[in-house]
Amino acid sequence: MFTAEHYRGNPLAVVVDAEGLTTDQMQQFANWTNLSETAFLLPPTHPEADYRVRIFTAHEEFPFAGHPTLGSAHAWLEAGGVPKKDGALIQECGAGLVPVKNDGGRLAFAAPPLTRSGPVDEADMARIAAGLRVPRQALLDASWLVNGPDWIGVLFGSAEQVLDIRPDYAAMEGLKIGVIGPHAASGGADFEVRTFIPGDASAEDPVTGSFNAGAAQWLIRSGRAPASYLAAQGTVLARAGMVHVDAVDKDIWVGGHSITCISGTVIL
Repeated sequence: MFTAEHYRGNPLAVVVDAEGLTTDQMQQFANWTNLSETAFLLPPTHPEADYRVRIFTAHEEFPFAGHPTLGSAHAWLEAGGVPKKDGALIQECGAGLVPVKNDGGRLAFAAPPLTRSGPVDEADMARIAAGLRVPRQALLDASWLVNGPDWIGVLFGSAEQVLDIRPDYAAMEGLKIGVIGPHAASGGADFEVRTFIPGDASAEDPVTGSFNAGAAQWLIRSGRAPASYLAAQGTVLARAGMVHVDAVDKDIWVGGHSITCISGTVIL
């Protein structure tokens, strides 16, 4: 997800026909894939929805996550799904209904409302600075950005500072940290993003839709980012993630390219 190049984005497994599977079966398969998330497509229960998705990490179920939203929409359309309404499909998930539209060949989802936002206490800021191995003053600002995962967003002064981070995961155990810093005005991406999940099998996520959705709401509404921008993520992991952000009226759309790498059948 979030790339047009095979094997350069964030991988996702999607089980297209998951009706009849139990929660335990879904969790077991997600644990077996050992990916950051695995999605299961089901018939909708809401009359406006085109399909329902359940999203699992290797250890827990999420009400919402960004790259599984785009990947689920991509897989549903590729399997022959036809949206009930022209212009956008409606995904049903644990966080509610999420519109997904085709934005110039890229799928994009409307960022769901944050369920928690606002300042981060100083004790956590000290832990974050220690975990990122940077001076406390390097953290220009921070905010809770909870829209499913419990992200804390941290703003740095430059993309170079973000790329130079060599985290100490033990120092920030229990926190989900996303960092973002602006690139110099020289073309390409406007921001560089990295996200860290201490204790997870893959502690740095290649590309993270949920964090980018929360960060966009925070930065655009506080005047730190323009209404439309491009964020790069996965650079230090040799990935080529690109996240397109556009604020239109009251919605913030988060999008990117999706590409199928593997297709087949699974026994569940």
